[in-house]
Amino acid sequence: MNKALPAHPATALWYVTRGRAELWPTALSPAGRQDAVVKTLWSGLSRGTERLVFEGRVPVTETMRAPLQEGDFPYPVKYGYCAVGVAEEGPRELHGRTVFALHPHQDRFVAPAAMLAPVPEAVPPRRAVLAANMETALNALWDSGAGPGDRILVVGAGVVGLLVGYLAARLPGAEVTMVDIDLSRQAITKELGCRFRKPLDAPGEADVVFHTSATAAGLACALSCAGLEATVVEMSWYGDAPVGAPLGLDFHSRRLKLISSQVGQVSPSRRARWSHRRRLDKALALLADERLDALITEEIAFADLPDELPRLLAPGVSGLATAVRYG
Repeated sequence: MNKALPAHPATALWYVTRGRAELWPTALSPAGRQDAVVKTLWSGLSRGTERLVFEGRVPVTETMRAPLQEGDFPYPVKYGYCAVGVAEEGPRELHGRTVFALHPHQDRFVAPAAMLAPVPEAVPPRRAVLAANMETALNALWDSGAGPGDRILVVGAGVVGLLVGYLAARLPGAEVTMVDIDLSRQAITKELGCRFRKPLDAPGEADVVFHTSATAAGLACALSCAGLEATVVEMSWYGDAPVGAPLGLDFHSRRLKLISSQVGQVSPSRRARWSHRRRLDKALALLADERLDALITEEIAFADLPDELPRLLAPGVSGLATAVRYG
């Protein structure tokens, strides 16, 4: 990696070794006729995934590459997928518009115009950093087959879990319960239209259970709360860590269905009609609710990001989403 200052520099965050990230100058590629130059306003830190990148726990595989990532796992790698900015140059229909991109943390970048999604006017740019998380939640709801009137549990009240609960609570007649050990999540859970319970108090006989806590204990809780022939949707990603799952006991006699959900592919139930772009546009539109601002609990400056990452990505850190401010 050439760290000499380029003629037309931008600055990007690179994960350079285990537990350390740095801001490096980077040259912008020349913008082609179908590209746009974007000045970043905000980016979002994806704590679960970026913690694994920070700790060097991502398997060396192409399947976990971010769309506009540079470098290779484990290091050095430029990673991230929650950027919001203003298109300064590019096709006329994008010029001057606020756009969302699956781009790493960088203060200015060039991207194909087809990969830039205009942010609806009803969605503030800061809140739009949640678009990738909302897209994940929407896809998981499709994967689950949850419907009106269902008894739905979400184990893990992090950002993605809360967004799953938020969407599920809008199903007519659905009974949605968030389950978490952190009692500070109770207030926002209720604000989003869901009940809150501690794991020992979690109701059973659920029709659909989503697991988002990325812990073996959370997965065990999710399985124990599922009703006869219910579906348990595993949304957590554990990197290269093995995870124990209690598939003995009455797992088979209850005929439980344990499925994975991952945002890289559109859910099979929608794939024939929904493109990735249509799904992303819908996720952005679903952010037009000011209650969702409560999911962003911290804001830091881009220049401070390398020094703050050890704290922000520490296991058990308090808070929800972190918005990175540029300019």
